[in-house]
Amino acid sequence: MSNWRTGFWFVLVGASAAFTHLAVFALTEPHLWPEVANAVGFGVAFGVSFAGHRWLSFQDAGTSLWQSFRRFAITALVGFAANELVFVVLLRGLGLPSFLALFLALVLASAQTFVLSRLWAFRRGT
Repeated sequence: MSNWRTGFWFVLVGASAAFTHLAVFALTEPHLWPEVANAVGFGVAFGVSFAGHRWLSFQDAGTSLWQSFRRFAITALVGFAANELVFVVLLRGLGLPSFLALFLALVLASAQTFVLSRLWAFRRGT
């Protein structure tokens, strides 16, 4: 698949996963600490992200479904760790509103996730 198509699908799937993450966060944050609501949002969005990236963004991956899942889970957890760290710094350290802090954290973590997904989780030709 061409790089522009990979990029197109990555952005579309990533936006769908981010919207899912934000929606779940919005539903759970009134009942949970923001950091926990962020984790719940991540958990739900993980399924959207993996399915979309496996079958759309990186459909020509040279990895098995199970290998891609394991690698993507590690990639996503590393991305979530960065997301949560940035989220806490922005929310607790700088006092930003929770939705703004989460949005910025999601944007910053997405680039890292793309690089790890492209070069490792869904690597072509392995």
